[in-house]
Amino acid sequence: MNPLEHQLDYPFGDRLPQVTERIEVAPGIFWLRMPLPFALDHINLWLLRDEIDGRSGWTLVDCGIASDPVREAWERLFVDGLDGLPLLRLLCTHSHPDHIGMADSLHRRFDAPLWISQGEYMSARVFTTMTPEMDSESQIVHYRRHGVVEKEQLDALRARGRTYFRSLVPSVPPWFHRISGGETVAIGSRTFRLVPGNGHSPEHIALYTEDGGQPILISGDMVLPRISTNVSVFEIEPEANPLEWYLRSLRNYDDCATDTLVLPSHGRPFTKLHVRLGQQHAHHAERLEVTRKASAEAAISACELLPALFGRRFNTHELTFALGEALAHLHALWYRGELRREIDAQGVIRFGAC
Repeated sequence: MNPLEHQLDYPFGDRLPQVTERIEVAPGIFWLRMPLPFALDHINLWLLRDEIDGRSGWTLVDCGIASDPVREAWERLFVDGLDGLPLLRLLCTHSHPDHIGMADSLHRRFDAPLWISQGEYMSARVFTTMTPEMDSESQIVHYRRHGVVEKEQLDALRARGRTYFRSLVPSVPPWFHRISGGETVAIGSRTFRLVPGNGHSPEHIALYTEDGGQPILISGDMVLPRISTNVSVFEIEPEANPLEWYLRSLRNYDDCATDTLVLPSHGRPFTKLHVRLGQQHAHHAERLEVTRKASAEAAISACELLPALFGRRFNTHELTFALGEALAHLHALWYRGELRREIDAQGVIRFGAC
């Protein structure tokens, strides 16, 4: 959790929308909240009044996972929450399951096109079509390589790999409308600038506008108020440098107005965006220093870094992200030339001071 959260302002206080309730956060922009079956138990969705090709309706930003509770919530919203108007467009900030899981179902119901970056769409298509063996066995090789050796952990990770993505995203729409950072999109009476982001996902898109009074940033997962955005190295791109990409991407928000209202995917809408950006840079600088100290005396694996970086054990779901984040910090220092990489006799990759 963010220990400096008190430095942010929450214009809606502690108010949260109940499932199927919507809260208007700006004229024509409504806040929805869908459940997640994890410690992070919700995702925020954003419903924007729109008109496309002479039809009135909604643009929906992000969709929720494809679970029975979320499907039930959407069925109730179809009756009571959309003012009798259709979804005209689905705009997904990125391809993680809580953002794209329901996209195909909503696409088919409303014939609503999916607007998403090419990198995110292709990632989702890959993960929904990979065989279980490709999922789980490639992950096990990755975890072993980075120091996970306990049989129970490996068995749990193997079982999770067989089902995780497709259980939350059974399919994606068969076609998409490509969007890219730097472009603009008209939604209702506002024009949004599309802000690219890397590190958390392949080609994340946030939306920023200064139309209609207060500036608004629909930040997806790139800027969150209470938790640090996960930045991980995964088995599909084992030599990635996502932390460096993420920190560089945060600079794309430097020119946002000081009074911007941030609409994040998790947590509550907040202001003081630039304070939060500074907190994120400081947080990772501190985590990098922890990583330097942990690897100063002897080369360590990503798994061996976890106690110093986080100070606790993790369940199977959490371990995938924690290990990925530990590896991201090791890779950042490795690419900067501060750490060397070696492979020990057991085939485990370790990082030590140069």
